[in-house]
Amino acid sequence: MESFLQARDIIPFPAGDNSSDTLIGNSHLNLTTLQHWNYTLFTNQTLSNGSWCLLAWEPWIADFVMPNGTFVNATWCWSPVNGIGERAGTSIGFAVLFGVALVLTIVALNRHGRLYLPVTKRFYPIGRRWQWYWGIIVSATAVVSLFTAMDVDRYYLPELPLILTSFFWFLMQLGTIAQVWEAVRHWGSWMERQFIDPDPYALRDDDRRSKVEFHLPLIFYLFWWLNFFMIIPRNWTPIQHQRYPEQVVNEAEPSATDARFKAAGFLLFVCWCLTVFSLRHSIKHYRPRNRGIINRFIGFIRMTPLRFKLLIPIALVVPAYQELCAWKFEYSPLNLEGNRIAIFAAGYAPALLIMYIQVIFGFINENEDKELKRQRIVRNQQLDQEMGIVKKPGWWARVNGEVVVPGESMRDQLVRNVREIQGGNKPRSNDSPVSDDVPMSPLSPSAPAVSPAGTNTPPTSPPPFYTGRSERIRQERAMQAVAGALFSQTRNTEAERRRREQDLMMDGPAPSAAATTVPPPPPYPGATGAREGSVAPSVGSRVSQQPPQQIRSMLDV
Repeated sequence: MESFLQARDIIPFPAGDNSSDTLIGNSHLNLTTLQHWNYTLFTNQTLSNGSWCLLAWEPWIADFVMPNGTFVNATWCWSPVNGIGERAGTSIGFAVLFGVALVLTIVALNRHGRLYLPVTKRFYPIGRRWQWYWGIIVSATAVVSLFTAMDVDRYYLPELPLILTSFFWFLMQLGTIAQVWEAVRHWGSWMERQFIDPDPYALRDDDRRSKVEFHLPLIFYLFWWLNFFMIIPRNWTPIQHQRYPEQVVNEAEPSATDARFKAAGFLLFVCWCLTVFSLRHSIKHYRPRNRGIINRFIGFIRMTPLRFKLLIPIALVVPAYQELCAWKFEYSPLNLEGNRIAIFAAGYAPALLIMYIQVIFGFINENEDKELKRQRIVRNQQLDQEMGIVKKPGWWARVNGEVVVPGESMRDQLVRNVREIQGGNKPRSNDSPVSDDVPMSPLSPSAPAVSPAGTNTPPTSPPPFYTGRSERIRQERAMQAVAGALFSQTRNTEAERRRREQDLMMDGPAPSAAATTVPPPPPYPGATGAREGSVAPSVGSRVSQQPPQQIRSMLDV
């Protein structure tokens, strides 16, 4: 690799068999044709005319040159003819580690992205998955950058592989900062979710806290995209012009250290500062507060999770190294002969460490929905203890036959429970007659009900199914069934309802139990013209003695 970085001088063509022949390696080429097409032989063992470049040593030298300037069996200067060097060997090792991290990140995404609770409008599932999406992007871009870095060493003259490895390296840097940001932002969202789960109205939606949490991601991605547009959309061709020292100094280095690269490093540092501010904001609102500047700083360090104590300092290396590369070209990965230790220790190692820290804590921490369900169970147990409620053991339902039938709705379960309480365990067919009322019978099915008249009545039938389409009636029937099961001490509800209906349909006070053997009173004098069997009107009402009008056609209406 050092041959083309030395001073490139023109050397004369070696003499051949005659004046129009030259011997390069073991190949005889037409010297007249080479001079006609302005081909020149350089000290770095290349044959070039400014447009085409060919290797000029064995076994890569061309076998024959035609009069039109084309070569037979030639090898271009931009070919992978060298062996694997230090940069390529280290790139293979890092690529394998990033590939393993990619697989583990997908497993962690499946672990934390799965839902076990209904989706709420306030907390979308995509919010918890973004940190793993960015992890996949970081791993993919790192693998592409590292595999193309192998051809950087193998190419005799630098060309496309150097541009590709630099291009995807910058994308990996952007993804690393975004991954840390999403991890911190989602941790604050998870703290908020745990904070409001016991009381949804514990936090307001229009206070300063909510406004900061709404605008902070927008500001972060504004600077993130500014960094993207400062680096990615540019002319990358001057970066590959590192074929001899003068070309490196005049073209490659000025392009790799221009003002856009310097501004991009500063913008990435602003993104890191916004990440730290987001962490401080979450600790301030969802963790115990401390008073005083020193106590707040100590509390901020103490309340910061271990994962972020590792991620935040490592993430600071990313903008720091990017800014260093914009000022010192010898440490930049854009430099063909850059410092290998700096490139891999500060360029790739931070992203790799962040990936594995995320994966390790992803396997340690539980799924958020499962953790939230566990917290709800603990709170319910505490409330039961405070109220003195003892929960039945798991075998209680199986011993008492309380087995949930697969596919049975909640309404069917309630009706089945009411039937078991009333003693009506016989299943009802769909074509059986359905009553309009849901009776409230006593708990004991063997004890006969007592009517208001003092006679024993058989037990009432269990509440029937409602097969109509009215959802309101279906809900009323279910509520009546539940009320009958909960307030089972209410006796003779059906008989009481019928007695009240009889009282409302009669004049005067309600009859007593002794008046059941007395015949009904004679009709009132004013009801002599009423129909036989009809109920007498009340006092003060007017009774018409005229026959009812018969409507014969629509003209009578």
